[in-house]
Amino acid sequence: MKLRPLGDRIVVKAAPHEEMTKGGLVLPDTVKEKPIEGIVEAVGAGKLNDDGKRVPMDLKPGDKVIYSKYSGTEVKLDGEEFLVISERDVLAVIEK
Repeated sequence: MKLRPLGDRIVVKAAPHEEMTKGGLVLPDTVKEKPIEGIVEAVGAGKLNDDGKRVPMDLKPGDKVIYSKYSGTEVKLDGEEFLVISERDVLAVIEK
C-alpha cells in the first residue's frame, strides 16, 4: 500500500453499503447512511506518551472494525476510497 499512516492513525477500507432494501427498493445516495464498519489496511507506529515512548497499536492490518460514524478523513488513491482515522475513533474489533 502506498499510504502509510502516522502516529496513532489507521487506514480503513469501508465495507460496501447496501444499495437496496430487503424489500427490493433501490436507495438513493441522499438517504444512505455512512458506513461504520471496515477492514484495517495499514496502521501507524503508535502515538508517543508523555515520556516520549511509543505506545504500540492494538490494531493490525486485516482487522474488521466498527468506527465512529463521522470520524476521519476520506482519501481516494488509485481509484479506491479509504478513510484515515485515529485509533481512538475505533469502537470495536469484530472477531470471528
